[in-house]
Amino acid sequence: MTGKTKIQEKAEKSKIKTSNSKGPELYKRDENGLLENILYEFNEDGSINWRAMIKEEHLFPNRSWFQSRGKDTPRTIEGLADHQLLIKLAGIKELAKLRGFRGVTYDIIKCEQDHVAVTCSMDFIGNYETGGDGILFQDSANATLDNTSSFATKFLETIACNRAFVRCVRNFLNVHIVGDDEIDKSNPQQTTSTSVSTKNSNPFSPSTTLMKKAKSSLGCSDFSDFKNHIREWWKAKVDGVYQNKNVTNWNDWSDISDKDARILIGVIGNQ
Repeated sequence: MTGKTKIQEKAEKSKIKTSNSKGPELYKRDENGLLENILYEFNEDGSINWRAMIKEEHLFPNRSWFQSRGKDTPRTIEGLADHQLLIKLAGIKELAKLRGFRGVTYDIIKCEQDHVAVTCSMDFIGNYETGGDGILFQDSANATLDNTSSFATKFLETIACNRAFVRCVRNFLNVHIVGDDEIDKSNPQQTTSTSVSTKNSNPFSPSTTLMKKAKSSLGCSDFSDFKNHIREWWKAKVDGVYQNKNVTNWNDWSDISDKDARILIGVIGNQ
């Protein structure tokens, strides 16, 4: 019999080894630190033109730029200058991968209910532009209730990290297109009072917490009642009791800064 049994065929197939070389081959870099399978664009001085390396699929018109000038937003990016464009986070990630980096770290320098500030540090690999040595570059960004909107207000840490990452990559690579994650997506028509109102609508903001604490612990029915308590604390002149000359300018809970709100919460807790 020349035919093979099913058991024999299965045994032979199990011996076949698939090659895993395709992926690593695509990530090989030459002696200049450049990916061998990528055709780079260069500036006249010999440096890499990273702006030219951005795929069109990652770019789109900056609607806010056109709306603020009473213009219709174009349907395509054709003919638009860099300052009229936005780049998607995916485009920034692709540029970072093309450039090459060893690691990314985030340092949260401020983390409050309504304000998060982050510094992103990236350890870029060396290439001919940096003399073969790696280089550490960092940039910072923030996210607040005033420069975010919709669901983003619930994820300030994530938004701040994304913005810092975008700024770090594009500033290091001299890309002058603002990242989509960097821009303020809040309503540009909002007045200052509206922004303050939005901030205080956050159930976890210091001013909202203070308002609830004043009502539950001091029996304050409104802000006027609370100001009366502050006046009594001032007159008492007891060490540790809150005193602030700016109280006379406060007309609502929203006029109290986050710092003062936290201090007052502590004062109420000690009464």
